[in-house]
Amino acid sequence: MGKKSRVKTQKSGSGATAVVSPKEMMYLISELLQKCSSAAPSAGKEWEEYVQIRGLVEKIRKKQKGMSVVFEGHREDYFSDLMSWAQENGAACDCFTVDNFGTEGYGLRATRDIKAEELFLWIPRKMLMTVEEAQNSVLGPLYSQDRILQAMGNVTLALYLLCERADPASFWLPYVRSLPQEYDTPLYYQQEDVQLLLGTQAVQDVLSQYKNTARQYAYFYKLIQTNPAASKLPLKDSFTFDDYRWAVSSVMTRQNQIPTEDGSRVTLALIPLWDMCNHTNGLITTGYNLEDDRCECVALQDYKENEQIYIFYGTRSNSEFVIHNGFFFQDNAHDRVKIKLGVSKSERLYAMKAEVLARASIPASCVFALHCNEPPISAQLHAFLRVFCMTEEELKDYLLGERAINKVFILGNGDFPVSWENEIKLWTFLETRAALLLKTYKTTSEEDLATLEKPDLSLHSRLAVQLRLAEKQILEKASANGRAKRLHFQGKLEEGAALPRYEESDIALLENADAKLPVILRKLEEVEDDDADDAETRLEEHTRLLNGDKVAYGAVMEEANGEEETEKVDSPPASVEGSGQKGQREPANRSASRTEDNPKENSE
Repeated sequence: MGKKSRVKTQKSGSGATAVVSPKEMMYLISELLQKCSSAAPSAGKEWEEYVQIRGLVEKIRKKQKGMSVVFEGHREDYFSDLMSWAQENGAACDCFTVDNFGTEGYGLRATRDIKAEELFLWIPRKMLMTVEEAQNSVLGPLYSQDRILQAMGNVTLALYLLCERADPASFWLPYVRSLPQEYDTPLYYQQEDVQLLLGTQAVQDVLSQYKNTARQYAYFYKLIQTNPAASKLPLKDSFTFDDYRWAVSSVMTRQNQIPTEDGSRVTLALIPLWDMCNHTNGLITTGYNLEDDRCECVALQDYKENEQIYIFYGTRSNSEFVIHNGFFFQDNAHDRVKIKLGVSKSERLYAMKAEVLARASIPASCVFALHCNEPPISAQLHAFLRVFCMTEEELKDYLLGERAINKVFILGNGDFPVSWENEIKLWTFLETRAALLLKTYKTTSEEDLATLEKPDLSLHSRLAVQLRLAEKQILEKASANGRAKRLHFQGKLEEGAALPRYEESDIALLENADAKLPVILRKLEEVEDDDADDAETRLEEHTRLLNGDKVAYGAVMEEANGEEETEKVDSPPASVEGSGQKGQREPANRSASRTEDNPKENSE
């Protein structure tokens, strides 16, 4: 049987609880808040800022050593209580058990054969930890006054989780006790582990995640100590950075969207037991049944007795998995690298290019993605590059020429080039850009592969190197693909091949289940003006290169949405299990749009 709901205060190395004066702690907290709230560092200074913030956090953690509240025993001691609690409260969980799957961590093991699409698990609403529950809890008075809590459901859930962990009579205690005591998100990395990500496309998200978490902690520490609405919170006497890091990671790796009781909107929730499922490639198989008011999950495939039951977390990149879930998925069919592109406002043809792009619902500055599979670029990115590489005459044709409006509809279709010269230009651009990005890394793919062979490599270092290597492999494929395409179209030009022409009837053939015409960038995020200007400068340099001018290139950084991206404690869901996967990002509503396509939570 699992241990009962006993908690204890951790002891410091000296055997006594750490003692620190409130005044001294408040001074350190204020210094941290000021540092994290200062203006964004200039380009190239992000790492220096991270080291400074981390130094302050480590000072605070040292002062708080022994003050965190934790459960006795090991996590697995409480799984039997979790299963009993779930059954007592109406969950269907009689065809599986929680088990250890080695490098994948804990997961669900089938106790009988389960057929594909069979409903094998449901969790009623009363078992879900939601933002609405938090509003009606001891956290309610503070929530009603604080705009940040009102705007950031993930932060509300994190603080609510800490309040419930501190309450020995909490209804959710069997669930809270079953959560990991630590995670493998970058918030738990050593500084040298994070340093392995320098030069990668993911590093800015990692640095921003740490900065945002530190700022949030400092803000709420001061708020809890000074706001009368927080006087009854159990966090007032003990609220350490380690506590908040744990709560943020718990929510970040498990949060999911479900409909409210009336179905009028969505809210964030933690879904006990279901979040134990590990990830594999497939389709979303979880939904929310409003009639029965419960989260339901059907089997992704046939499972034999004793096999592990998997679910699909959504079309997440390995960057998202590592940063928000704490695992790297080796066979990720949806892996990709973000790339920021924009048409320079100083370019003579800017207005014409921006107009053509606008007609196709494509912003002039965007964050795109290079994909691990073929083709490496989406129809949207293909359309953008075609417009970016258009000559003045080609732009006039797409703005004023015969059937100009219809031509916009096929901008992203690979079967209908603007011209052979245009295709050669855009694929040369892609080949060159990917090659330049590869030069920003401090190691080669071969060196990364050799590093991964080292038996003494720590888990977090391994995750960092795996992510770094995956980015390079995507860029290498993109550059090779660009070269192959360039040579193909150069051959077409040299042989004088006729350009394919579309007919009006061809328009219907361009529609499919995932994209309706005109081509729209559904998953792109507009960059901030400053970042867009940087992208425009680099693209202008690329234009000069394509025209034969020699230019110098700096590192090309992708858009990471700065602080907003990670402050949403966003991303996949389900659970992060030691070295294992976890972190489900399925929507808990099959009738609703897929979670991975849903807008993210607003952030401060």
